[in-house]
Amino acid sequence: MDDIDEKKGNDNTVVLSKEVGHGHDLHTTAHDADASAALVAGFTGELDPAEAARVLKKIDRHILPMMMVLYAVQFMDKTTLGNSANLGIKTDTNLSTLQYNWLGTIFYLAYLIFEWPQNLALQKLPIGKWMSLNIFCWSVFLMCHAACSNFVGLFICRLGLGVCEGSITAGFMISTTMFYTHAEAARRVSFWFLMNGTAQIISGLLSFAILHSKSSMAPWRIFMLTTGAITFIVAVWYFLYFPDSPMNARFLTHDEKIIAIERIRSNKTGIENKFWKKEQFIEALTDWKTWFFFVFAALDNVPNSLTNQNAIIIKSFGFTTLQTTLLGCVGGVVEIITLYTGSLCIKRWPNKRVVISVIYFLPNIIGACLILGLPFSNKTGQLVSLYVTGVGTTGFVLALAWVSAVNAGHTKKTTVNAVFLIGYCLGNLCAPQMWKAEYSPRNTIPWIIILACYIACPIIMVMIGYGLHRENVRRDALPEMEEEESYIDEVQADGTVVSRKLDMAFADLTDRQNLKFRYCL
Repeated sequence: MDDIDEKKGNDNTVVLSKEVGHGHDLHTTAHDADASAALVAGFTGELDPAEAARVLKKIDRHILPMMMVLYAVQFMDKTTLGNSANLGIKTDTNLSTLQYNWLGTIFYLAYLIFEWPQNLALQKLPIGKWMSLNIFCWSVFLMCHAACSNFVGLFICRLGLGVCEGSITAGFMISTTMFYTHAEAARRVSFWFLMNGTAQIISGLLSFAILHSKSSMAPWRIFMLTTGAITFIVAVWYFLYFPDSPMNARFLTHDEKIIAIERIRSNKTGIENKFWKKEQFIEALTDWKTWFFFVFAALDNVPNSLTNQNAIIIKSFGFTTLQTTLLGCVGGVVEIITLYTGSLCIKRWPNKRVVISVIYFLPNIIGACLILGLPFSNKTGQLVSLYVTGVGTTGFVLALAWVSAVNAGHTKKTTVNAVFLIGYCLGNLCAPQMWKAEYSPRNTIPWIIILACYIACPIIMVMIGYGLHRENVRRDALPEMEEEESYIDEVQADGTVVSRKLDMAFADLTDRQNLKFRYCL
């Protein structure tokens, strides 16, 4: 057979040069190759488009609803503090404005500290099982809020939530690239991220219902117990049914698993590799785009502090507690519409992420300018402007999918994801501290800072896009060389090394090492 080569030897170690792609055959082992390599090695057939489409629909039916539900629950849980502020938590636990802001900060401080350990665990452990364990712990911490009567107790519970939170978005970023092509991933990220808007609506309606309850228990305590119980149910559901990768997805047959893996061959990123690679880690930290994405994530999430401030801001316009709970739902509707239209745009123009992101940031800039420019007495104008600033969420969602799409090599990808989410944490960690009591109710200083971030983020996106475009042009201009091939070496019981042909996409090469890799824009 042309794709099988037998040779004797025990040394299968492969030392990768900085760039692979100029006429040199690559031999690798199961240790160094992608985890899916053994399953697809030797596969030389052509995928039937109808079969590939059928498998995609099957993947969507099984994992996309789970991801969407969990993201809704996660966001609902994360924003319990903001909703509880409207339900009386500040009064019942004697929280000052500074202490309330620290409850928002400690969540992201814990997230920041544990983001790298969480990403390391996601690489080495089964993703589905690790996420379910974190969801379970999350539910326990959430329900424990109901037993708190002071700042210290709430502080500890919020810290616990931040520790667990680090596994969810990072796990979703990895899982999405395991099952979907780059073009498909951008839309799927939009789908599970738009559930944040759904969660805002559910939280608002739940808060409204709880305020009408006749229970002697404080409304915010009922709210915490209810959301915690929902999260616990989701944890059990994930443990039983969420796959760790296409290789062990129980809803796929053996042939469907091969099709699922071959579908994402064009990504040039493989599925996963459970072994941590120092050289990929170093490459991730010395890659310029890692830090551009980091700065983008940090600045884009400074305005995210509005999550815990929206109810307070809306109530400052003179609305009652009941009216505030319902008006909070409008922001959720805006986010759903925004992200859904964004997903349609990326489907229609799959390689125009930068342009689409910049367009969606423009309403945010306009909204922030109106909030600063309109008289505070113009409550309607202020409220509408506040809702308009929710449109730019699409920019962050596209960046979230983009950062995984433009990095290859499993250790590198998880490292870059971690750096991106650390930036996300820093923005969310620092931002609550700008909402000081002396700035209320106009909050001019916080809104100036938010406006500056809204202006900087699209500029950074354009810079990243320009840099990646130049690299694509450089690679396209490289001279044509003899086509190289890659093989996975397997040692048999008698010491014979059997080499099976393997697509370079499954050799766990980084985007720098694989010169056939092209950056999506």
